[in-house]
Formats: sequence, C-alpha cells, structure tokens
Amino acid sequence: MEIIERKENPLLNRVEIKFSHSHSGSPTPSRNDMITQIAAIEPGSNRDFVVVKDVVTRFGVAKTTGVALIYSSKEAMSVEPKFIHKRRGGGEDADDAPAAPAAPADDAAGGEE
Repeated sequence: MEIIERKENPLLNRVEIKFSHSHSGSPTPSRNDMITQIAAIEPGSNRDFVVVKDVVTRFGVAKTTGVALIYSSKEAMSVEPKFIHKRRGGGEDADDAPAAPAAPADDAAGGEE
C-alpha cells in the first residue's frame, strides 16, 4: 500500500490519507484488509477509529485507490454519518432501532366461528 497524500485536519481531529494499493494476482482487498493495513502504516492509530471511503478499482487494472480517515477518538468519529458506523459494525442506538414488525392477525385466517 502506498500513501499518495497525507493531510492533518486538526479541526476534525483526524488524519486524511489518499492511498493506492496494487494487488496484482489477487482479488480486490476487503475494507477490513485496507483498514488493517492503514492502521499499521499510520503510527499511533487505532484500527477502531479508521474509516475507508471512496474506494475505486478500475476494470482491468489491479490497483485500488481510496481515502482513509483516521480519527483520534470515538467522539471525533461522531461526525461520520450513521450509515458509516453501521457499515463498520457499530450498530444503532436503542432509540434509533426500528420497531419490531407486528404479528399477523389470526382473525383474518378464518379462525373459530
């Protein structure tokens, strides 16, 4: 994995990295693989606070590019949209969880007369 550009963003308490990953002879790496590699490259980073976005692999070329955002804390990571947290396995809060579907009514099925 090669870092194309590294930018510190003190306002959002994160480091923004544009990366390129050559993977000839192997499939496109998963997000988890990219997160692990980026956390290993950036000193002092925590894998739990890394977000990978804008991942693109061009057809016929074994090269993937993308953007990684490395946050300093969970609080700093709260600027990311909810779907990013859900994608990373953060789940939803109990207040945001959808209600359970209603059970089907037995009366419409021709119950007792």
